[in-house]
Amino acid sequence: MLVHVEEYNPWWLGERDPVYEEWFNSPVRWVPPVLRKITLEPYALHFLTGPRQVGKTTALKILAHELARERDPRSVFYFSCDELSDYRELGEVLDAYLSARERWGVKSSVILLDEITFVEEWWRALKSRVDRGVFASDVIVVTGSASLELVAGSERFPGRRGRGRDIVMLPLSFREYVRALKSLDLPAVRPDAEDLLGELAALKPYERLLAGMFSAYLKTGGFPLPIREYFTQGRVTYLSHKTYLDWLVADWVKLGKNEAYLKELLTYLLEVGTTPVSWHAIARSTSISSPHTARDYVEHLEKLLVAKVMHWASPDGRVDYRKEKKVVLMDPFLYRVLSRYTRVEPSEPAVVEATVASHLSRVAPVYYWRDGTEVDVIAVFERCVRGFEVKWGVSLKPGRKPLRTVLLDRGTVPLFLAALES
Repeated sequence: MLVHVEEYNPWWLGERDPVYEEWFNSPVRWVPPVLRKITLEPYALHFLTGPRQVGKTTALKILAHELARERDPRSVFYFSCDELSDYRELGEVLDAYLSARERWGVKSSVILLDEITFVEEWWRALKSRVDRGVFASDVIVVTGSASLELVAGSERFPGRRGRGRDIVMLPLSFREYVRALKSLDLPAVRPDAEDLLGELAALKPYERLLAGMFSAYLKTGGFPLPIREYFTQGRVTYLSHKTYLDWLVADWVKLGKNEAYLKELLTYLLEVGTTPVSWHAIARSTSISSPHTARDYVEHLEKLLVAKVMHWASPDGRVDYRKEKKVVLMDPFLYRVLSRYTRVEPSEPAVVEATVASHLSRVAPVYYWRDGTEVDVIAVFERCVRGFEVKWGVSLKPGRKPLRTVLLDRGTVPLFLAALES
C-alpha cells in the first residue's frame, strides 16, 4: 500500500489544514473543551469517543496546529483511518511515519489516529508496536464514532495505556454553549448544594440573556453544524438534520440492525416522551416482537450516545432494574432530527426535562422515582441523593415527594444548566 502521509499533515509544510482553516475562518467558533482533558506527557494512549459530527476531527486538527507552533511540526502526525481496510494497512501507515521521523531525528511524537474503528482489528496494529516499546516516548490519541468498537478494542490494552485516559466528547452542554458563544464564564454551582436555588441567585443578572440562549439551545443543541447555521443564517437548515440522521442510520446499519425497526422504536419513544416504559410495552407497540430485542435496540441507542436509559430508584438510591424505564435523548437537537424522521412532534416540556436529565447524567448517575407521585430525575451524588422536578408549562405533579427535591421552572432551568459544570 502506497501511503502519502504528508497529505494529511500540511503543517509539516507550514500550511493550514482545510478543516482547521474552515474552523478558523468561521464567524462562530470555539475551542472544544475536550482538548483540556488530553494530557500530552508521554507515554499516553488516549481513547476519544463520541457521536458522529460532534467535532472530534476538528478538535484533533486544532490540537495539531497548536502543537505544530510549539514543537517540530513533523512530530505531530495525523491520519484519518476511514479509507483503510484492516490492521495491516494501518501498520504500514504507522511504519511509514516512524521510518520518516527517524530520518528527521524526531524522538517524541503526538500521533492522532482519527476514526480508527473503520479499520478491521485496528487494535492489532497498535498493540504489537506498544508491546515492542515503539511508542514509549509518544502520545497517541485514537478516536472512534459512537463507542462500541472503540471500547471493545481499548479493553485489549490492560496496563498498556500509560497516562492515557478514556475521554468522551459529547455535544456542548448549555454551560459550554454560553461560554463559547458569549464568552461568559459564569459561576459554577454544585448540583448537590444545600441551598441550590439560593446559589443560583448569583446568575439572576443574566436571566434574560440565558433564557434567550436556552431557547436557541433547544433548536441547535450542542452540535457544531446547527450552531453555526443558526447564529450565521438565523435558522438550522435541512442539511444539518439530514447530516445527523445519516450518521445515525449508517452506524445503526453497520451494527447489523434493522433500520425499519429503528424508525418504529424512535417513533414510539418520541410518542411516549418522558413517560416510563417497559421492554414488553415497546415490543407490543412495534414490530419488534421480543422484549429482549427491544432492550437490545434501546441499549444500542445508548451505546451510540443517542439516548439515556433512566431506571427507577428508591429515595435512598436503591435501583430496581425490573421496573419501567425512562428513555430520553442526549441532546435537544436530536429531538428535532428524529421528529422529522418519525413525523412525531415531541412536547417542549418533555424535551426540556430530557435536557435536564442528560446534563445531570454528565456529573452523576441519574434515575427517576414514581409511586403515586413522581420525581422527574433522581441524581445520586457522593454526599446525598437529590431529586429534580422540571416544571415547564405544565402544573406541578401533586403529592409529597419522598426526598429533598429541587423545583426547576422556566426561570431557573436556564440558570441551573448554565451553572452546571460537567
